[in-house]
Amino acid sequence: MPVWLREHSWRQTLTAVYLSLPLRGARATPGSIFCSEQYLTVSVPPFLFEAVLYAPIDDTNSTAKIGNGNIFFTLYKKEPALWDSLTLANTDKEKLQYLRENAVLKAQEKAKEETEARKITKQEHKKYALEATMKLEEAERKRIEDLKEKERTKVAKELELWKNQQKDGDKYKSIQKKGELHQEIEPLKERKNEKMNKAGIPNEGTSKTRLKSTKGSIFSQNLKEEQLPAPRAAATIKVNFTPRVFPTALRESRVAEEEEWLHKQAEARRIINSDLSELEDLKEEEKNPDWLKDKGNKMFAMGDYLGAVNAYNLAVRLNNSLPLLYLNRAACHLKLRNLHKAIQDSSKALELLTPPVPDNENARVKAHVRRGTAFCQLELYTEGLQDYEAALKIDPTNKNIEKDAEKIRHLIQGTMQSS
Repeated sequence: MPVWLREHSWRQTLTAVYLSLPLRGARATPGSIFCSEQYLTVSVPPFLFEAVLYAPIDDTNSTAKIGNGNIFFTLYKKEPALWDSLTLANTDKEKLQYLRENAVLKAQEKAKEETEARKITKQEHKKYALEATMKLEEAERKRIEDLKEKERTKVAKELELWKNQQKDGDKYKSIQKKGELHQEIEPLKERKNEKMNKAGIPNEGTSKTRLKSTKGSIFSQNLKEEQLPAPRAAATIKVNFTPRVFPTALRESRVAEEEEWLHKQAEARRIINSDLSELEDLKEEEKNPDWLKDKGNKMFAMGDYLGAVNAYNLAVRLNNSLPLLYLNRAACHLKLRNLHKAIQDSSKALELLTPPVPDNENARVKAHVRRGTAFCQLELYTEGLQDYEAALKIDPTNKNIEKDAEKIRHLIQGTMQSS
């Protein structure tokens, strides 16, 4: 049974009541005090103080201070007036029980309302922070895009200027070579005319023979005609190449790999010569699909996703049978939010990654994850979960994929429950 605290002192003004309650050596905490509009209780085992106040108070602004073995209450009245006593007189047990239960219910409702208000305020602050972050990111992205566009325009102008300078330089070199050739031919013509004049042949340019003096007296010279050689005729030289020989042992030979590489190079050159006439200004290495793939990878690492897509597009036109080109381009489309294109490229990569062997496990896992990610961003969670489960079948030990698959399952369950 608790020991009731009967000793207390109080005084009042028109607007407040000041109550002092001795604790008799007991230790009180803020959780020991409960106060409502007309009900006050202090529970400090083994002591208990309970009071039904004379009139309602403002429990929100009222305060309690614990110190020096006492609790000092400052209770602000709702209506300015002088009380006849601190508590109501002749309060029976039923009324006290009713007031106690009513005070607890009101306190619970008030705490619930405050919790809801704090929750709404927190959500509003979070929403505002998210909107502000999105605006900042959008502004930064636009600034970066503008800088990239300016840099691309500047590089394009510089490239065009360089091409024009190269063309002008080639023309100048061609004219200079023609002038030098003309300067070399003129002395030869003059020397030929001098020789013909010394030999006594008229300088008419139509005769094809010349006279050559023989040894003997100058009064009895025998002139001998010497025929000039006929102009050289055009001809074609046929070159026969020695067949390639692989002297290594058959078990160590890489003939098949070299033949496959030569076949791919020939196919790429055939495509370039037949379909891509606009690539005439590119260098030889820029027409290589592997070189373009590495170039796209570097652009992706630098954050230039659009430039990487352009590199992969050109590489696919050169060689459309490399699955890594489609796989890397799908990653770029995910970054650019081209979700349908990401799904198409991932599916094409999976078609080319056949048959499934240990060497292409990593690529197949990436293809399933990227296609599943694109499905989930399109809110097609069932299709996305199928791709993540397919990736887990290939790589069951991948914890990140397993966590993502579990999140997708929770999203699907939440969607089904809400519907």
